[in-house]
Amino acid sequence: MNKLDDLIALCQGHPVYIQTHNFPDPDAIASAYGLQKLLALHGVESRLCYDGRIDKLSASKMLDSFQIRMLPYERLLPHMRESDRIICVDSQKHGGNVTDFIGDEVACIDHHPTFVPVEYRYQDIRITGACATLIAEYYALSGSEPDRDTATALLYGLKMDTLQFTRGVTELDIQMFAFLFPRCDQEKLADLERNNMEFTDLKAYGAVIESIELYDKVGFSCIPFSCPDALIAILSDFILALVEVEVAVVFSFRTDGIKLSVRSEDPAVHAGDLLHEALKEIGSGGGHASMGGGMIPRDRLPELGNYPENYIRNLFLRALEKNGRAGTEDAP
Repeated sequence: MNKLDDLIALCQGHPVYIQTHNFPDPDAIASAYGLQKLLALHGVESRLCYDGRIDKLSASKMLDSFQIRMLPYERLLPHMRESDRIICVDSQKHGGNVTDFIGDEVACIDHHPTFVPVEYRYQDIRITGACATLIAEYYALSGSEPDRDTATALLYGLKMDTLQFTRGVTELDIQMFAFLFPRCDQEKLADLERNNMEFTDLKAYGAVIESIELYDKVGFSCIPFSCPDALIAILSDFILALVEVEVAVVFSFRTDGIKLSVRSEDPAVHAGDLLHEALKEIGSGGGHASMGGGMIPRDRLPELGNYPENYIRNLFLRALEKNGRAGTEDAP
């Protein structure tokens, strides 16, 4: 398999770091872990790393279940060198949620659209439901057999990022499900999928329910307190489940700024493009057709004025109007 051979050749003889986005979710963790194990089969050792936080219960359970060691950037900083090789996984350099580490980002494996083009020495960026699908394909095409933990982790990441195969699924996702399923530990997979909500999450659910505003088929909800990235994404799925909502915009006020998550089941509204257009002058954002995330950094918050919720809502309504999707009919 030329792709894997090229990646191995690029890594041999160098310290290698596999970097996820700043708040790694199950798909990012599974993809990084699966790639680490695959490279090890071919004599390349690597370290998993991230910046930010592990802020989702499902992600923490993964790390514990598979004994995955992911190191925060602050612990690696004294040891990293500019010549060290970095592989971006489930993320892209300058993607808005990825810290620029010391080291050379020589490779990228990702399933998100590209908004800031970067020249990598190795690149595999394809639109699939999950990044874990791409890593699983490396195993399948190279004839490398994943162990049970690796297959289970990849399958869990695939199921989580496609919302149990209901979001952004491609034919390759289905093929890799068929490849991974007979190789996984079904009991461990079932345990990972149980009890992934914490009691404190209920407060955030209450906030989005209390604050929801509907403009045509676009639902906006504000969480007036700090909420983890992963939970904001879950809450945008929750709002999208309403029969009246085709596009959901959920945002949380945090110490680092305002974090946003968008979901769309309207074929005329690309969630990633909507985020990119709405936030281009005040922050950053992007993602897939059906899902995306964005951020307005703390130093830009004064520009939102005294009514930041209204300011954000108007940014998105203007972007929708520019896209030809009006979304201007107020709910009662």
